[in-house]
Amino acid sequence: MSEYHIPVLLNESVSALNIEENRDGIFVDATFGGGGHSREILARLGKKGKLIAFDRDSDAIQNAPDDKRLILIHNNFRFVQNFMRTLGYLGKVDGILGDLGVSSHQFDTGERGFSFRFDAPLDMRMNQLAPQSAADVVNGYSQEDLTRIFKIYGELDKPWKAAELICKARENAPIETTGDLSRAVEKLYNNFTEHKFLAKLYQALRIEVNMEMRALEDFLQGARNSLRPGGRLSIITYHSLEDRMVKNFMKAGNIQGETEKDFYGKSLSPFELVNRKPILPPDGEIASNTRSRSAKLRVAQLL
Repeated sequence: MSEYHIPVLLNESVSALNIEENRDGIFVDATFGGGGHSREILARLGKKGKLIAFDRDSDAIQNAPDDKRLILIHNNFRFVQNFMRTLGYLGKVDGILGDLGVSSHQFDTGERGFSFRFDAPLDMRMNQLAPQSAADVVNGYSQEDLTRIFKIYGELDKPWKAAELICKARENAPIETTGDLSRAVEKLYNNFTEHKFLAKLYQALRIEVNMEMRALEDFLQGARNSLRPGGRLSIITYHSLEDRMVKNFMKAGNIQGETEKDFYGKSLSPFELVNRKPILPPDGEIASNTRSRSAKLRVAQLL
């Protein structure tokens, strides 16, 4: 469903999986979304091939194509290793694709609360059954904890000031909508910086609500254990925090990027980088889909 989400770097990310070398292999789409990447993988798979796709958003599950080769799992991709073990595919997967971040549908559906373009309930849950929303965070976290997430996940210049303004605003009334939140911190931006500031603030809250960085770390470790030797990992990132984690993991096998070496100084990384520098969307794709402008594709092969 293109209306749901326009797949970013579609050909590049799917081609990186080398499906043509094993058309009857086992592949994983860790972030099903609108199903664009999954449909492209299925188009290249043989009749005996298998695709296991994950998404925790119940809206995304409705996009599943009727294809016997597809197993769509309504769960967080952080549990990829557990599901591969249950299915009997642990250590046998030929390629794993992950398109990280928020889908166009989530951004464009105002009541989901992901975007400051709409005045809507402050939600931001990718899994709508999850217990904690963004409103719970801004109204329940201490000023110290809000400062921490704004600094680490939003990389705001004055995270403490944003936390202070939010805490003062919620003393008068709960911050329940995106409009309430934007008004609470409006002293920190002007017309020229509003979009950039709010984008960072909302990113920080979204990452905290959905535990995105912890989920990504679990996913990367699980993906490594799920792949067979020679299997490919193809990951699209959208902001520096997740890109740094993916880059380090592909380089060294850990999120810190600390490469272990043997007695002779040879790297013991479990991966070989397929592309030394990230693959970026061409100008034409950015022109037709502005949300692709920050995308970076990194590819690695398990040794």
